[in-house]
Amino acid sequence: MAPKKKDEGPKERPVLGRFRSNLKVGIVGLPNVGKSTLFNTLTKMAIPAENFPFCTIEPNNARVNVPDDRFRWLCQTYKPKSEVPAFLEIVDIAGLVRGAAEGEGLGNAFLSNIAAVDGIFHVCRAFEDPDVVHVEDRVDPVADLEIIHGELRAKDLERLNNFVDDLKAKEKRGLSKEQKEELACAEKVRDFVQTGTDVRFGEWNMKDVDFLNQVQLITAKPVVYLVNLPEKMYIKKKSKWLPKIFEWVKEHGGEPIIPFSGILEAKIFDMPDDEKATYLKENEATSALPKIITTGFKAIQLIYFFTAGEDEVKCWQIRKATKAPQAAGAIHTDFERGFICAEVMHYEELHDLGSESAVKAAGKYRQEGKNYVVLDGDVIFFKFNVTASKK
Repeated sequence: MAPKKKDEGPKERPVLGRFRSNLKVGIVGLPNVGKSTLFNTLTKMAIPAENFPFCTIEPNNARVNVPDDRFRWLCQTYKPKSEVPAFLEIVDIAGLVRGAAEGEGLGNAFLSNIAAVDGIFHVCRAFEDPDVVHVEDRVDPVADLEIIHGELRAKDLERLNNFVDDLKAKEKRGLSKEQKEELACAEKVRDFVQTGTDVRFGEWNMKDVDFLNQVQLITAKPVVYLVNLPEKMYIKKKSKWLPKIFEWVKEHGGEPIIPFSGILEAKIFDMPDDEKATYLKENEATSALPKIITTGFKAIQLIYFFTAGEDEVKCWQIRKATKAPQAAGAIHTDFERGFICAEVMHYEELHDLGSESAVKAAGKYRQEGKNYVVLDGDVIFFKFNVTASKK
């Protein structure tokens, strides 16, 4: 009797999106749900956050450092002259309204801004405040989720229909093999989107993935749902809306949900560190901002490796599944072109053993070749030959 095959678990989905390290996450939602307030507290930039729709017209961009205890430990250990953490680029995008896909409000411009980012922070309003108007004249975050979900899907369908119509118009004159493949992929994706499911949850072959990475559809982008609660509800982690939002998100792919309180974050924003720590301790609360940043960074498939020494400790961010030569290229193109090998320590081994010499003595210091897939938190020294000829 033949042995049973081991259960290998669910297959990992192909990575959609731009394969580069300078990726962005956009803050998306209806007007007056707390997007710009969140952006201000994340980035410590004084972007206007007023009580009327379309306060944010042009998208605001900022880079925020990714908090990481590993990076802090390396800096304490090596005491370098320069410290360079990883960063997440965040874009504050103006509020969408019902009918945005048909151009309502400033819909077309806003949807174009969303198309230009690589992931989405979807802010849901779960707070009552008579002084902060709601564009729909009610507070119902689940209904808001349906509106935004529908608008983004409608914009993708419009793009796909235009793509299909354009190729079909050329079909009479004859299509190349590549165009025929693109048409088949576009029709397949369009039919899938029409079922009401976002593109990122589809089962796609490599030709489909190549097509999707070419057209960059909005619903192909990963989403992190941020639920803006009143301060007291956030501290107690109790709200009538949280279970309903959880069920909605579960039915629509099950992506991360992070409750936060824009009021709390704004309140502690300008407090001195000691006063902030005291306030949070007395109220048994924590800031959600570090979790929001790290979750957004991971959602867009970014990781980073470290270079560490007396001169500098630096995080080098790359896409997940990047091989060693391409990771070396993040430092300098010559490193990739003349790549010889990567000398690698895992951070956990370095931390546990305490020093590079101890890692070497334990036989944990490894040389890896061009097929090595760099892992998040690797500490790497690259060897390369700058005289290697260009291909």
